[in-house]
Amino acid sequence: MSDFFTNIPPIQYEGPETENPLAYRYYNPGRVVLGKTMAEHLRFAVCCWHTFCWQGNDGFGEGAFNRPWLQHRDPHERAKQRMNALFELVSKLNLPFFTFHDRDIAPEGDNLKSSIANLQKIAEYIAEKIQKTGIGLLWGTANLFSHPRYMAGAATNPNPEVFAYAVAQVKAVFDVTQQLNGANYVLWGGREGYDTLLNTDLRQESEQLARFLTLLAEYKHKIGFKGLLLIEPKPCEPAKHQYDFDCGHVLAFLTKYGLEKEYKVNIEANHATLAGHSFAEEVAYACAHNLFGSIDANRGDPQLGWDTDQFPNELDSIAQVLYIILSNGGFTSGGFNFDAKLRRQSIDLADLFYGHIGGVDTIARGLLIAADMIESGRFKSLLEKRYRGWREGIGADILNKKLDFSQISQYALDHALDPKPISGQQELLENYFATYVK
Repeated sequence: MSDFFTNIPPIQYEGPETENPLAYRYYNPGRVVLGKTMAEHLRFAVCCWHTFCWQGNDGFGEGAFNRPWLQHRDPHERAKQRMNALFELVSKLNLPFFTFHDRDIAPEGDNLKSSIANLQKIAEYIAEKIQKTGIGLLWGTANLFSHPRYMAGAATNPNPEVFAYAVAQVKAVFDVTQQLNGANYVLWGGREGYDTLLNTDLRQESEQLARFLTLLAEYKHKIGFKGLLLIEPKPCEPAKHQYDFDCGHVLAFLTKYGLEKEYKVNIEANHATLAGHSFAEEVAYACAHNLFGSIDANRGDPQLGWDTDQFPNELDSIAQVLYIILSNGGFTSGGFNFDAKLRRQSIDLADLFYGHIGGVDTIARGLLIAADMIESGRFKSLLEKRYRGWREGIGADILNKKLDFSQISQYALDHALDPKPISGQQELLENYFATYVK
């Protein structure tokens, strides 16, 4: 299975001391960490769109990549070649999953029926690839943002016919995701938002979006799909403001419409930072509110104000995120999907491997650091000590609803409370953390 990357050997674990750039230094799939293998903990996936569809173009320049799997003139054969390249790369990287949009894997047809037929045809080809390689589908999703019909949104479009078209498109992708035993299904609302309030009815669009999400949740149960429905937050880009701004906005929306038990979030690192949060903060918020589902692994650039989708290499951020995820039970059906792309000047096919190897090793190293932090018990004990007052006495009575507002006030008066500040020990904790990230 070597058609496009003939000069690249299978990527294997060689240990931290290796100088081989085409080897893993930290990711040893079978190594057991906290009772599970690295592969089971991390559930890595390679995305189809950036890796096999993007040709190095940006808003200021044309495509700079020469991708041999995109050269065939026939769009159906080109789709097959793209899948050949995807499964070859994922196999050589020894990773377990891939992800896709419908427009990544199948060409759009002359009409809705032909587009769905194209998708179903390539799905049969992908099913053969899955059977042969054992590589699974972490999640599928529909592209509801690229075509001009969606310039004013899909579910939130002022034209109900666009809404209906989007339902048909999502149904087709959802059916294919189940057909391919996909572990989850993702929705990213890149144009579910607005560019100006002068032409936007926020109440109307909220009702439309809620109806769309309700319909999909009902269909999930109807067909017996076992995976998670995941919403991917992002504050803006391409819309000026998007309704899934961050995890907090998503939770508020889901709760308002009674959908909080139907959906969780797929958190992208770069989207978190665009929203003014840290990656770890969004993950912690999602875990704290039973909203956590999956991760799109990438990073931004602090000197650039857009979604640069670079491969992750910030060890301290990744380690903190892994600590939070592991402390909250780890992934269920989610995983780390590399929603990352090469820099435009990285034009060699080998660069695709370098990017993924670096990202995999950074996350694997973060896993080892997080495991060490958990096994030491140091951070947990300090946290428990800080909140100990809430597990006994007046704190426990407050949380257990044994006291009303007036009774709590009377307690403070009767005991002449005069609480003194206690150090948060931030510097100490940061020093401890630094000893692990080395």
